[in-house]
Amino acid sequence: MPRYRLTVEYDGGGFVGWQRQVNGLSIQEALETAVERFCGERLTVFGAGRTDAGVHALAQVAHVGLPRPAPDDVIRGALNHHLRPHRITVLSAAPVSDDFDARLSAIGRVYRYRILNRRAPPALDRGRAWQVAPPLDVAAMQAGAEHLIGHHDFSTFRDSLCQAKSPVKTLDALEVTRAGEEIHIEARARSFLHHQVRNMVGTLKLVGLRQWHPDDVARALAARDRRAGGPTAPAEGLYLVAVRYDEIVNDGSP
Repeated sequence: MPRYRLTVEYDGGGFVGWQRQVNGLSIQEALETAVERFCGERLTVFGAGRTDAGVHALAQVAHVGLPRPAPDDVIRGALNHHLRPHRITVLSAAPVSDDFDARLSAIGRVYRYRILNRRAPPALDRGRAWQVAPPLDVAAMQAGAEHLIGHHDFSTFRDSLCQAKSPVKTLDALEVTRAGEEIHIEARARSFLHHQVRNMVGTLKLVGLRQWHPDDVARALAARDRRAGGPTAPAEGLYLVAVRYDEIVNDGSP
C-alpha cells in the first residue's frame, strides 16, 4: 500500500480539532471522508499534531496509505474536490517510504500565536486572532519569554488533561515580535504539552500589560503548578506553522 505525505492548511473554526471525536466534525474525519470518496476505501489519516478545536494550521502534515499509487497532483486535486465546502486545503501530496510517520518522524514543530493589539474589533480576522485592546509592551514580553527557553519542567503551563508521560520539554525558541497592530509569538520545539503554547501566551500577556514583571515568569515556571501561571489564551489565535523532518521544514512550499 503506497504511503503519501499530505501538507494541509485549515481554518480550525467550526471543527472539534484535528482528532476524530464523537461530538462533532474533526479535520481528521473530513480528510478521511475525502480519501474514501477518492479511492473507495475507509482509511486512517495520521497527523503530526493534534490541534485543538479552533486552532488553525498553515502546514499540518499527515500521512495515509492508499490502495494504489496515483500522481501527486491527482491526489491533491481529488482530495480538495471532495473536501468542499470545508475550509481545509491539501497543499501538496508526495510519496514517502513506509517507515515515514507524520507524528513520530517529526523532529520539530513551529507554532505561531497572533494577538491583534488594538481597540477596534477585527472584521476580516475575526476568529483568527486574539484581540487585546490595551497596549502591550513587546520588549517586556520577550524578556519574560527568555525565562521559558530551554529544558524545563513545564507543569505550570500544562493542561490538567494533558496525557504526556512527562512535563519536561525543551523549548528551542520563543520569540515575541510586533508587526503593526499585530503581535506574533512564535514557539519552536520538538513537541509540546497540551495547551502549553496557549498557557505561555496567556502568561506573557500579563507581562505585556505590566501586571507581571518579566521575572515573575521565572517564578511561575519554578512553581511547577498550573495555578501559578497566567490564563489560557483562546484557541483562535494559534497556528501550526511548520513541521520539521530531518532538517527539512515542511511548510507547504513546493
